[in-house]
Amino acid sequence: MTEGELGLSPLCLIVPGLHDSGPGHWQTIWERERHDCLRVQLGMWSDPVRNVWISRIDQAVGAAQGPVVLVAHSLGCQAVLWWASLLGEDAPSNVVGALLVAPPDVDRLGADPRIERFAPTPKSILPFPTIVVASNDDPWCDADRADELACALGAHFVLLDGAGHINADSGLGAWREGQDLLERLLDVRPRTPAALNPNPRGNPPRASSRAYSPR
Repeated sequence: MTEGELGLSPLCLIVPGLHDSGPGHWQTIWERERHDCLRVQLGMWSDPVRNVWISRIDQAVGAAQGPVVLVAHSLGCQAVLWWASLLGEDAPSNVVGALLVAPPDVDRLGADPRIERFAPTPKSILPFPTIVVASNDDPWCDADRADELACALGAHFVLLDGAGHINADSGLGAWREGQDLLERLLDVRPRTPAALNPNPRGNPPRASSRAYSPR
């Protein structure tokens, strides 16, 4: 990241999941209401190809003129994890954080064949601060599995109460609590070793396992 880029406000790259995010989805509302959000056009929304989605994320990050925070939902989370896993230490330094919301369990028996294409779930420590958000009644992933994933990624974990798949059907509207979490990541820049892991002897501080209601 250049000296000029350090003074720029991060761009929030919206990474939807299967079928894209419709007009009532918080991702779409954020993109419409916030000045700092831009959707990654992954394409093939109903029949995703993992490598295509990874490539589109990489192109969007590369095209950004400054720092980036990835804001992913559902299968978009898995695409972000694969992108970061494949790049490893070569991940662009302009990515300063990721908000991963409702990642599906692509490894479970009987998963939708379209999301099975993203198995196995990459579980390496991410090279940027990350928040994983899940719900205790998400039909696509058990809360314990989401917690395990967050731990493996070295991410901060937040568990919602009764928010389902944290999508348009959840009735979250602009999801102000989610924007509060996003603001935490927007404040962590530039990406430095201290920002990556404020606790050098272990993972970043984790949220309480106590669920709370998003409404």
